Amino acid sequence: MSDGWVPPDGVLRDAPAYSPRPGELADLELLLTGAYAPLTGFMTRADLVSVSRRGRLADGVPWPVAVTLQVPAALAEGLDARDPARRTLVLTDGEGAPMAALEVADAWSVRPGVAGLGGSVRRLGDGGHGPFQRLRRTPEEVRSLLPAGRVLGVVADRPLHRPQLAQIAHATRTLGAHLLVLIPVGEDGGELPPEALVRSVFAARDRMPPATLVAIPLPRRREEISDALLRARVSAAYGVTHLLSTGEMLSGAGLRVLVPRELAYDNRDGQWRWREDIPPRNRRQALSQAEIDDLLDRGFPLPEWHTPPAVAKELAHARPPRRHRGLVIFLTGLSGSGKSTIARGLADALREQGERTITLLDGDVIRRELSAGLGFSKADRDANVRRISWVAAEIGRHRGVAICCPIAPYARARATAREMALATGAGFLLIHVATPLEVCERRDRKGLYARARAGLLTGMTGVDDPYEEPTDADLVVDTTDLSVDEAVQLVLHQLGETGWVEPRHPTL
Repeated sequence: MSDGWVPPDGVLRDAPAYSPRPGELADLELLLTGAYAPLTGFMTRADLVSVSRRGRLADGVPWPVAVTLQVPAALAEGLDARDPARRTLVLTDGEGAPMAALEVADAWSVRPGVAGLGGSVRRLGDGGHGPFQRLRRTPEEVRSLLPAGRVLGVVADRPLHRPQLAQIAHATRTLGAHLLVLIPVGEDGGELPPEALVRSVFAARDRMPPATLVAIPLPRRREEISDALLRARVSAAYGVTHLLSTGEMLSGAGLRVLVPRELAYDNRDGQWRWREDIPPRNRRQALSQAEIDDLLDRGFPLPEWHTPPAVAKELAHARPPRRHRGLVIFLTGLSGSGKSTIARGLADALREQGERTITLLDGDVIRRELSAGLGFSKADRDANVRRISWVAAEIGRHRGVAICCPIAPYARARATAREMALATGAGFLLIHVATPLEVCERRDRKGLYARARAGLLTGMTGVDDPYEEPTDADLVVDTTDLSVDEAVQLVLHQLGETGWVEPRHPTL
């Protein structure tokens, strides 16, 4: 049963379709639910210029951030804002199901090959699918459920441990407010997969005052101040009057933002109090996020004085010890650097241990089986790496180990590979096989360098196409003077030192 707008059959039949990126899909859902009111669609150029200069829309209404849609330029060229028959673009989810119709009011070039589109959006279909849909209520629905008076909002973008729960209880009590917990569930590679975050917050519900819990696809902006202002704006749309911050945060949208004092654990009676009210000898600081992650990574239980057992159980399930968690091992380097040889040796060594399911995604095999038809332009290289990264991330999601060894010459594509793996809850290890070009050319097992130097081959990485050396590699290996076994042992040592595999003594 559909409660969305249904356009004329001719529009649906003839309109092009496009699946936006995850952050844009999140913006789209918030536009459709009214959480971004007064916005009714993606911004035009006039709005974008006004927001960047004045923090206001073109009509003068305050608004903190750009809400944009970018599409391939070729797609935008087929749209015409002046022609009713050619100004509709159907926006779909990642599986191709229609979500909304965009009535294009403005189009412009963003960069070569990419265009921006602005215009109003209207919902198509029944509003989406996925885990915890019952929690994805509209602002209007949530406001109708809230009691009269003050509403304390908490954006629970990470699990709630005892210090955060104590701060929430104190603020709720002080204000005499109803508690509204907003759980961001955008697919942007947060600390936990969104379903795990929702479960961990629900696990702490019996430690909260009476509360309303809502899941919202709130995308994370790269700029911290803009992110805070947008959260305040969305919280206000859901009926929040006061917003609790766990750190420095700016007020906005008419909300009062509360920045609580620092709490510490009092070992005299097991209570959390203001830090300065506890004698130093009885004071225990809250665990940092790095300390929590380290305990989980090593398989140690989170201490009960800091984390409620139900929350600790959910976190242990969502973030198992590294030795049991999915992992993407991504080797990058020039052709002939030794990355495929290391990858094969590493796969063999890990299979001998027998503790993990190992999948080797060799660049040449992937090009033959998965990326047939792709060439060696930048766009095709990026598409090839993205396909490898998606398969590897899915292997990691199911707690296997994926070993990838494409050239992957571009930093942005490698960063996307990391983001895709982390978004599934898997780990990611980037290994730069940094064998110098002159050594790779001497090896030239496939004859590619000789053909490139002779002008018979173009687009050869390291010759007439750039290789962007990683600045974020977890391990750098130069195979110039290393045997295969020595190079493999370097990688195994790194995996053992960081907890991804159990260190093993070689068997005789």
